[in-house]
Amino acid sequence: MESNRCFWASGEDFYIRYHDEEWGVPLHDDKKLFEFLILEGFQAGLSWFIILKKRENFRKAFDSFDPAKVAGYGDKKIEALMQDAGIIRNRLKILAAVTNAKAFLKIQKEFGSFDRYIWGFVDGKPIQNSWKTGAEIPAKTELAEQISSDLKARGFKFVGPTVVYAHMQATGMVNDHLTSCFRWKEVQK
Repeated sequence: MESNRCFWASGEDFYIRYHDEEWGVPLHDDKKLFEFLILEGFQAGLSWFIILKKRENFRKAFDSFDPAKVAGYGDKKIEALMQDAGIIRNRLKILAAVTNAKAFLKIQKEFGSFDRYIWGFVDGKPIQNSWKTGAEIPAKTELAEQISSDLKARGFKFVGPTVVYAHMQATGMVNDHLTSCFRWKEVQK
């Protein structure tokens, strides 16, 4: 018997696994938070399905999302990334990843960790929503707009409120599983 899942979690096994094992689970590991931030930026204007399908390629291309390494990328590495068919070859997004890595490192230095910074917006506790249908789930919220503004003021790129809200959903800052989904109660724990 198949479990009830959110409306979008169907099709490819990797997509279902992502929903069942990762999406909405509170995440406090800086390296993984950086990975999602970069991937969400690459997703802007595209589908998350496409990004997840290329996730392993992104990990290889971006040195396992080590922010210190990505912050040090120069012209030669950027040109190599532009030739890498395994990722999204968008120069602005690639340059944004480097810029964001530098800003990420500054936040780590200022706050002790990116986790402490980003989770501070929700007082360290996930927002628990009770959506019954996908139509109820917002693309962005006032809080996402506030976080977006703060990230932009700190030098981040491709972090509009929609990207930030997607990041909040993916990293469990907000529980946006539908109430009919078996994961809704699980991620509340």
